Amino acid sequence: MLDQYALINKIRRRVFEEVAKLAYSGDFQKIEELPYTICEESVGRSSIFLERAIVSERIRLAIGLPVRNVNEHKPISYGIEDAIKTERFYEAPLVNIIDFACNACPMESYYVTSACEGCLANPCANVCPKGAIKLVNGKSVINQDLCIHCGKCQSACPYGAIIHRERPCAKVCGMHAIESNAEGKAVINYDKCVSCGMCMVHCPFGAIADKSQIFQVIQALKADTKVYAIVAPAFVSQFGPKVNLKTLDDAMEKLGFDGVYEVSIGADICTISEAKDFLENVPEKLKFLATSCCPAWSKMAKMEFPEFRENISMAMTPMVYTARLVKKQHPDAKVVFIGPCSAKKLEASRKSVRSDVDFVLTFEELNGMFLAKEVNLNALKERELKNETTADGRGFAVMGGVAQAVVNSASKIAPDRPIPVYAAQGLDNCRAMLNLAKLGKYDGFLLEGMACPMGCVSGAGTIAAATKAKAMVGMSQKETPKKLAIESEYADLIDKLD
Repeated sequence: MLDQYALINKIRRRVFEEVAKLAYSGDFQKIEELPYTICEESVGRSSIFLERAIVSERIRLAIGLPVRNVNEHKPISYGIEDAIKTERFYEAPLVNIIDFACNACPMESYYVTSACEGCLANPCANVCPKGAIKLVNGKSVINQDLCIHCGKCQSACPYGAIIHRERPCAKVCGMHAIESNAEGKAVINYDKCVSCGMCMVHCPFGAIADKSQIFQVIQALKADTKVYAIVAPAFVSQFGPKVNLKTLDDAMEKLGFDGVYEVSIGADICTISEAKDFLENVPEKLKFLATSCCPAWSKMAKMEFPEFRENISMAMTPMVYTARLVKKQHPDAKVVFIGPCSAKKLEASRKSVRSDVDFVLTFEELNGMFLAKEVNLNALKERELKNETTADGRGFAVMGGVAQAVVNSASKIAPDRPIPVYAAQGLDNCRAMLNLAKLGKYDGFLLEGMACPMGCVSGAGTIAAATKAKAMVGMSQKETPKKLAIESEYADLIDKLD
């Protein structure tokens, strides 16, 4: 989550906290009071009433319910009986725009500011290939109907008076799925959306939110069933310096979980599977192999480059491998994946994954549960690590970590086999990588794709700054005795979990 959007983050996280409190207490009648509890005063919108109306829809999404039609009178609790279940999957759409929270920001445009001096040379107009710039009352004006957004005018202006404006949510959407409705407000083209969540965390008005399963997870924790958390490698640093690999069990137990597994266990298994796939298939059967652990990248690749479907590794993601391991050891248990990623929610809703992963929470949502239960994260007890994993598995959280792990294991299997690697971060860069692959530039390569810049450490559901989280992941790798995934004690489980 972007640190500079402090006010928006505060409200977003307060919603998670209050919804978690509601779920733990079971007093669902209080849901109508939550907007007033969360919004005691406006944080900058035009009115406190608008703020509370927006928060009301955030509360519904946090419970897993859809946003309401503004033309229909329905209480916040409408449909809550469907949310009070331990067997509820995400219903499309996962990522939602709260219409009346949207600022209707202009789409991409070049705009002449008041800094224009109306200079005699008029270089902006001279370089415009479409004649879109004219002097009006001594100032340059751009005809947006003629402008082709080439940016030549901006480069030519000696006063820096021309700015390039882009709608923030559209700018970061690597799928170009943000469009406009008749009122100029943002809408999501769900045929393109891969639920990466980047639009959600870059909207300066907090108008975009995804659905949560906090409510359902807490119902499961309160029920007479075993519930295990599987936690993604990016968790280090997310909850402060006191929440580490040795204290995580204690923290999760205070919420009601019966145990914790590191998803890096599944990352080790995924690594070995992809290493074997590469050695067996490239280049004899496949020109290249691409990693599969990022669901947003994987979906984009298969949607836009169907000819490369077979080139995306068929290995299960670390989340699925770890969940299957837990279900194998605890057949009647529920499994909750906790990580940095909004797209994992979409992955877990697939029919092929539903029986493995029961719920998905982000780090932000888990933090809401810690706050609701008043867990003192600075006073946790250290415990001996139960599930041994490797440095390679923990490195999956950062850009380049997946490919490096695969290369490390493949080099052990076939020491004389060189494996060239290319890694791309951000879906636009991933798309460019595959376009070059079409031209044969990456024949014989192992390609890694990550939807989020810097990798999972900057996912839509993170709390800590990505640079800090990356550094902490590196430290956890250094402190891990076993380095290579192929050395994992779970290495022989691949065939049993596939």
